[in-house]
Amino acid sequence: MLTFITILCLVGMLVLPTLMLVFSYPVSHRLALFWSNYITSRSARLFFAILRYYRGFKFLGDSESKKNLPEQFLVISNHQSLIDIVVYLYYFSDRKVRFVAKDTLGSAPMVGKMLRTQGHCLIPRKGHPSVAMRRLQKFGLRAVEEKQIPVIFPEGTRSRDGNLGQFYSAGFRRLVQNARIPVAVCALDGGWRLSKVKDVFKNLNRGAYRVKVLKVYDAPETKDDEKRILEESRELIQSQLDEWRSGI
Repeated sequence: MLTFITILCLVGMLVLPTLMLVFSYPVSHRLALFWSNYITSRSARLFFAILRYYRGFKFLGDSESKKNLPEQFLVISNHQSLIDIVVYLYYFSDRKVRFVAKDTLGSAPMVGKMLRTQGHCLIPRKGHPSVAMRRLQKFGLRAVEEKQIPVIFPEGTRSRDGNLGQFYSAGFRRLVQNARIPVAVCALDGGWRLSKVKDVFKNLNRGAYRVKVLKVYDAPETKDDEKRILEESRELIQSQLDEWRSGI
């Protein structure tokens, strides 16, 4: 019964804003942006409130580690599920967060229109790499100009089992070379348990999603800086995952 109520509440909170976004998208960018911002601000908060109330699911965002963040920064993070997007929208709810994501999300009725309206960076899975690099370049420049917080997942895909994958450098390097801002390394955990539809509601029960800022680097000035930050960020994230999972 609680599963049914949870689904009903989650769907219910999105029906009106989704319909308004779908109808306004073809005719008014201003209205589409309003409803996109509504979804990303209000709905992210309600999402975790509903899960906490009906399933005992906790959002464990470390607030202490956010206190000394600069005005603008780029986020490097591990990636476990689509809910990671909601997690960062909620965790950095006082910022304009924008994601580097696969363009396949652009075909989803609500998510696609929201991502395009807000100016997230949609990277094609197929085609010449130069297309992806051009999009990242434009995204980096726009993020700085509009004081946005770009988020990139260097693994390039979701971890289905929670294990940290290889970090790829090309996307991060192109982005940071055009957005010369500090780099915040963040770790999250809990999403991999929700990656399979059949396991979602079983693992939501009394589960938790953790997220924390681990370290903030000054804006990299050289290619060696970029390489060092990427290598160290993976080590930092792995160490934090180990600590969480060991119960320390």
